[in-house]
Amino acid sequence: MIASAPDALRQDLTGPAATLVDQCAALPVDETRHTDPVEATKAALAAIATRVKALTAEINQADRRLRPAVARTAPHLHALHGVGPDVAGQLLTTAGDNPDRLRSEAALAHLCSAAPIPASSGRTNRHRLNRGGDRAANNALHTIALTRMRHDPRTRAYVTKRTTQGLSKKETIRCLKRYIVREIHSPSHRPEPNWPD
Repeated sequence: MIASAPDALRQDLTGPAATLVDQCAALPVDETRHTDPVEATKAALAAIATRVKALTAEINQADRRLRPAVARTAPHLHALHGVGPDVAGQLLTTAGDNPDRLRSEAALAHLCSAAPIPASSGRTNRHRLNRGGDRAANNALHTIALTRMRHDPRTRAYVTKRTTQGLSKKETIRCLKRYIVREIHSPSHRPEPNWPD
């Protein structure tokens, strides 16, 4: 809306997104001139900015509630690199919805859509991701993989190694997801559940 706002209004609204939200929420709106394009745009921007601030407050409150619950329920998961409260909460939700499917590491990989499926033909030997399973859990694994690719030196070295071996970025991420599932399911990272009182 800012990009298509009248010039007089657009020139006053500059800066990073957080600043723009505050600026738009503070816009003075003249309710008696609602047919004027500038006033109508101000009213719309103020309403959207107010909603953004309210949703941001709700998200922050939910994160404050979720963080200690996840840390108490699965401290091993919360301690892994790239796993925040949202990602850990999603993985715990997936596991809680399907306790009968957590028999082994391979079963967890299938549940999270991270089990490699052979997709070879002729002389080409390759695998693809399983499209079944819980897509939200797969998205959580994808978030962990991207975070590690950006911030973890070991993961960056692994990506470089696999790229020099001829794997594409998609194939490398598939391998990372499978490794992350192994790390999540590993008995060394999986103490007895610490259920809340």
